Amino acid sequence: MILDKIKKSNDIKKIKPDDYALLAQEIRTFLIKKISEKGGHLGSNLGAVELTMALHLSLTLPEDKIIFDVGHQSYTHKILTGRKMDFDSLRQYGGLAGFPKRGENAADAFDTGHSSTSISAGLGLVKARDLTGGTNTVVSVIGDGALTGGMAYEALNNAAKLNTNFIIILNDNNRSIAENVGGMSKYLQSIRTAEGYQDFKVNLQNMLQKTRRGREVVDSLKRYKNSVKQLFVPGMLFEDMGLTYLGPVDGHDVKTMCKLINEAKKINHAVLIHVRTVKGRGYAPAESHPARFHGTEPFDIETGLPKANKKKAGWTDIFSTVMIKLASRNEKVCAITAAMPDGTGLNRFKNLYPNRFFDVGIAEEHAVTFAAGLAAGGMVPVVAVYSSFLQRAYDQILHDVCIQNLHVVFAIDRAGLVGADGETHQGVFDLSYLSSIPNMHIMAPKNKWELSDMLKFAVNYDAPIAMRYGRGTACDKMQEFRAPVEMGKAEILYDEGGVWLFAVGSMVETALEVREKLGEKGLKVSIVNARFVKPIDEDAVAHALESADMIVTMEENVLSGAYGEKVRDFVDRTEKQIPVINIGIPDEYVEHGNVNILKSITGIDADSVVKKVLEKMEL
Repeated sequence: MILDKIKKSNDIKKIKPDDYALLAQEIRTFLIKKISEKGGHLGSNLGAVELTMALHLSLTLPEDKIIFDVGHQSYTHKILTGRKMDFDSLRQYGGLAGFPKRGENAADAFDTGHSSTSISAGLGLVKARDLTGGTNTVVSVIGDGALTGGMAYEALNNAAKLNTNFIIILNDNNRSIAENVGGMSKYLQSIRTAEGYQDFKVNLQNMLQKTRRGREVVDSLKRYKNSVKQLFVPGMLFEDMGLTYLGPVDGHDVKTMCKLINEAKKINHAVLIHVRTVKGRGYAPAESHPARFHGTEPFDIETGLPKANKKKAGWTDIFSTVMIKLASRNEKVCAITAAMPDGTGLNRFKNLYPNRFFDVGIAEEHAVTFAAGLAAGGMVPVVAVYSSFLQRAYDQILHDVCIQNLHVVFAIDRAGLVGADGETHQGVFDLSYLSSIPNMHIMAPKNKWELSDMLKFAVNYDAPIAMRYGRGTACDKMQEFRAPVEMGKAEILYDEGGVWLFAVGSMVETALEVREKLGEKGLKVSIVNARFVKPIDEDAVAHALESADMIVTMEENVLSGAYGEKVRDFVDRTEKQIPVINIGIPDEYVEHGNVNILKSITGIDADSVVKKVLEKMEL
């Protein structure tokens, strides 16, 4: 195999050009096999194989720098930098990360995981290069989906001022996770269909070069290139901004891309190369269903179907079903997503209520302020968003929603430890950053029935309110406990004195396990389903203090600024001499890995809680 010849960075340059197509095929076969076994991001990586090959052929790593926007499409880059043998550990604890990591390999120039950051980071690396007298090339690779994020335009605005080389590659596959939406998508589509301009330019230049005064004519025509471009490519946004635009070019043609990249390296300002690719290329199921194969669990290669049959409903499924019911009863209920209609469970809502569904693209900040506008106009917007993505809109939540005390509902998916995507995706900060904002109210359901009850409550509660829930199968235990949801009121499940467990959301199920294990030690254990993280139920805590030997708070969130601190503060103010143990995520980033392993390592699994309680009681 040709792929076996690549052991480290720059080995691809030893491959004969005639073998590039075969190498691309071998990389795709390798990726499909490995991702089918372990899961991961498939479609984006299959689409970027030749593009990544061209970058590695045109650059010298690690001296030159490649910043992959989001970073989920960097698997080929990892292979070409000598990490092929590590793919059996992909996204496993202690193994190969699913995103670029500077600590993993010198060729990874910048840690990424969220969208629309690559141009800003690239600009920083360019200026650092110039200030230190460097001559290396810096390339930011950004998808058309990421161009729906406002941060990308802030960076493009600055890039236009450069008088030094900087290459931006626009990887245009007409997708983010779902199909792209909005003006930029339509603009790029117009460029895709403007091949007449490209053909005209090349053919005219070739013809004139053959004539006696052709060079003078070509130079003269170049001075009027903007007028010609305006005839054939509507707007020419990038050139109008001050960037040199090259393309569009076939993103699966290695030799042509190498030529353009090498041309771009000679230009002393910012250059944008428009590359067209096909997401999922080379694997029919991924080409036909790009959203399903964006981030996939292990699957059968022959059929493309998941290996594990999904039997129980997930948290997202429950949310999806309840949203449809609420919308059928209340014409003011709207749904907003930031390019995640599949991941947040809003596709069915979109199909049934298209006029009340809004996909704003990868633009969480805009999504929140847009929701504030809807609320100010009398609607009831529900913003469905992953926990780690909502943190990008902190200012908008604080300034545009909460200062005005507007009725915006935040449905926070993927809260808590999410596993294989690692540090950039662990949803363990939302309780803390939302708790710091006045007028915000925060809930967390213990099971699928409570999620339904809380969402109904949130839609009817006229104030900013958030509900956070996890990834995967929804808890279907404790159906017998279903007290009505009341603002700021907890639910006491077991009132037996002794050790009082105050658990938030997903941790209520863990508390049941802790209760059983401590009961085997002869201890009395009471359980409180916190329900509300802000405001906390001080009456429930005061009641527990009457019979408590110890209070233990449990949450799948960082300890700093979250539920446990509020309970501890209340206990301290009562001057009761009751020990309080706060269980939560330590003050550190949590890497990728199996969620059960991560819970054990961070000390929030049942065994860890039991151990801490027994140690505190000196048993």
